[in-house]
Amino acid sequence: MRERQVDSAFQRQLEGYGLTTAHILYRLPDHPAILQSYLWQEYDLAPKFPELERFLDFWERELAGPIHSVEVAHKKLVGPNEWKSVAGVYRLH
Repeated sequence: MRERQVDSAFQRQLEGYGLTTAHILYRLPDHPAILQSYLWQEYDLAPKFPELERFLDFWERELAGPIHSVEVAHKKLVGPNEWKSVAGVYRLH
C-alpha cells in the first residue's frame, strides 16, 4: 500500500497555524520621503507571530529600507469543527 502524503500547509493548519498577511510600508533608502509597500504571507501562530518576527528581524538586519509601519491580518483556515476524518471515498457513476 502506498503511503499517503499530507500537504505541509494543511498539516500546519491542523497544528493551529493560520494564514498571516502583513502589509509592510517602508522608506526607500535613497528617497526617505517616499513609502513603498510590500505584502508578506505565511502560516503563523497568533498572537506572537514567530514567523513574522523572524522575517522582520531579517529585514532590519539585511535590507536597507527602514520599516515605517506593519499591518497584520490573521485567519485560522481550519478549525476543530471543520475537520472530519474520512475512511474512504465512494464514487457512483
